[in-house]
Parts: sequence; C-alpha cells; structure tokens
Amino acid sequence: MVAPGHRNPALLFAPERRHQPASAARGRRIRSSPADAHLPLQAERDMASPESILVVDIGGSKIKILASGHTEPVKLPSGKKLKPGAMVEAIRELAKPWNFDAVSIGFPGLVGEHGPRAEPPNLGAGWVGFDFAAAFERPVRIINDAALQALGSYEGGRMLFLSLGTGLGSTLVAGNVLVPLELGHLTCADGQPLHNIAGADGLKTLGKKEWRRLVRKMITNLMDAFSADYVTVGGGNARKASPLPSGARLGHNLAAFRGGIRLWHIDQVRTQTTDGTHLSTPATMGEWKLI
Repeated sequence: MVAPGHRNPALLFAPERRHQPASAARGRRIRSSPADAHLPLQAERDMASPESILVVDIGGSKIKILASGHTEPVKLPSGKKLKPGAMVEAIRELAKPWNFDAVSIGFPGLVGEHGPRAEPPNLGAGWVGFDFAAAFERPVRIINDAALQALGSYEGGRMLFLSLGTGLGSTLVAGNVLVPLELGHLTCADGQPLHNIAGADGLKTLGKKEWRRLVRKMITNLMDAFSADYVTVGGGNARKASPLPSGARLGHNLAAFRGGIRLWHIDQVRTQTTDGTHLSTPATMGEWKLI
C-alpha cells in the first residue's frame, strides 16, 4: 500500500483547549510520586489539552524549536557538552516572542514514564532526573526523538520510521499505535552495531557512495522484516540516502513538530508538571496509543 501524499504539518498547529500554566522554581529534580489520584478529573483533562505548544526536537548536533501558530523553526547547536539546564535557558531566550502553554520534547535516547532513562552519548550529562517542567515553567511531555518524528510522519497503514542522523533512530507505527524501537543496536555480519554503519560516523568512514548503498539495502531489509507498507526516512542525513528504494519516502522537515502536537493526544504519555510530579491522563479510547 502506498501512503497518501504529505500534508502541511503546520496546519495541525491549531488551538484546542486553553490551559493556564503554574510558575515554579527552575532546576529541581523530579519527584517520582505522581499524586494522580488527588487531582480532579477536569484538571487532568485540561492538562492533557494545552492550547499552544512549544515543540523541542533535540538532535546530536542541533536542536530545532517551533511553537503553535508559527511555521519557521528556530535552530541552535547541541553537542557533547550540552547539558539540559543550559539548553532550557537558551530555548527560553529564543522562544520569548512566542506564547505557549506546554512543551513537547523529542529526546535522543531512551525515555520512560519519568523522562530520560539514560544519559545520551552525544550530549552532556544531567538529563536523567532533570525537571524540565520546572525549568520551562510549563507542563512537559517527553518522548524519544525518532518516535516524535514518526508520530508526525504517520499517514495510515503500517509505517516503519528510520532517522538517519548522528545515530539511527527507529519507530514502528501501525493502526495509530506507536512502538519505539532501537534497531541501531542490531549487529551486522562484522559485529558492528547498525548505528555505526547508518549514522554519521558510518557516512564519514565509508564515504557517501558506499554508505548510500548499505543504507538502501538496510531500508529494504527492515521494510521486509517488519512487513511495513512503507518506510519514512528522516533525520539530517536522509537526503544523502536518495534516491530511496521502492516503498520508501523522505520525511517532511516539520514532521517532529506535527508529532509534538499529536503527543498531547496519547493517554500513555505522562505529563511532567511544574510542581515536580508526573500526571497521568485518564484512560480513554484516544486516537493514538504508545506501547
């Protein structure tokens, strides 16, 4: 099955329901007790449906941000020395002209109920346990960066999303069910992990021609292995893999921002609140699900 053509992701940056954020001191560590049972149901619903969202897409070499109602992302550098506190301060300064009630973050690593589960290899330290909601003074939802892009790229059927950037990101989406993967840890015949081949280091070591050949072969094999209807390829090096094999397409450069809006319609993603707790939304028959 061929996926339908791209729609403009900016069209999805539409108001939903107004949420008034609370202020809090920045830089606190997260408390693991959710305290969900003590909050009124209406408060839970309001938290799950902010009117305006700032989306932060964190990559190994750069960060892109965009808020609801705007169409041109702002970029800033990341890198191996970047720590979360410094990132938030820089983003708050750049986002001053924008009004936003909540923040969606795409994080380049493993993410659990309480945010990052491991320190990212391509950034500085301090991400695990950092209180993003207190730092931004807004409710925050966090998900893996490839999953965020996949969420925004999905247009039906069974889609495998692959992100070719500093490493290799991967997510499967089928029937609006999002399944984050870590295919970069699969090993090749020579014992190397797949992210060493498909990532930026592989491109530099192999050269563009050989890298493209191996990436195209990888795309075809993974598409067959997951019985995908189509593969969407995103990330900073996606265009260098063109022409893509049959059944694969380039992702839209605003896909992560579309995903950041959709992220607030997934019941399984907890909201990090400004008082240091994690709020789960009520179980519903929502449009999206995360496994």
